[in-house]
Amino acid sequence: MPEHFLQALLLASLAGVSIPAGASMAMVERCLPNWHEDELRHAVIAFGAGALFSAVALVLIPEGSERAPKWLALLSFAAGGWLLMWIDRVLSRKGGKAAQFTAMMLDYLPEAMALGAMLADQAATATLLALMIMLQNIPEGFNAFREMQQTGKTTSWHLLALFALMVPLGPLAATGGLVFLVDQPATLGAIMMFSAGGIVYLMFQDVAPQVRLERHWAPPLGGVAGFLMGLAGHILLI
Repeated sequence: MPEHFLQALLLASLAGVSIPAGASMAMVERCLPNWHEDELRHAVIAFGAGALFSAVALVLIPEGSERAPKWLALLSFAAGGWLLMWIDRVLSRKGGKAAQFTAMMLDYLPEAMALGAMLADQAATATLLALMIMLQNIPEGFNAFREMQQTGKTTSWHLLALFALMVPLGPLAATGGLVFLVDQPATLGAIMMFSAGGIVYLMFQDVAPQVRLERHWAPPLGGVAGFLMGLAGHILLI
């Protein structure tokens, strides 16, 4: 158990560091013409959307539905979508913009829990899952930072500090998965399905509508590339 505990902390920390890394990339001063900047931003949003879609389709739903009873899996998925709709409405009334950030955390934390739970008997799979989480978190961190930066309610450095504070949540979630959820597959499955439902809602409500850009084809291609990255991770996991 001590060895697994250290592995959980290390792997989840490496995966989590990619969140502020992606946010740091978004802080780079703009050095491209406006039309290039626009296309790049939309392409990265699409790439992050593809990564989120792959997390739902290839990790959260398959792993969650396998662990939880069918009725619980479906109920959890529906509950996740409904709760995120309610949260989105509350944030909209207050003028906040945090859909990308919320989707990123709904992806990161359940996968970190699954990572911890897998370490007990699937260490190699857990390592590959950590790599997949890390690759997903970079574009998601970039997009979430840019979205929250547009509100102008806080400085870029304060936002970066907030993103850095999210890193320890991954090791905590992985430790919780290792300690509490190894023998509770239905609970872990329900958490993963709940997160999948929330991400799907946010994808259709807030993320996907930002992808399209008139007369440019890089953004949708970015979505394909993001899903391809997740598919590659899935192929490595099976």
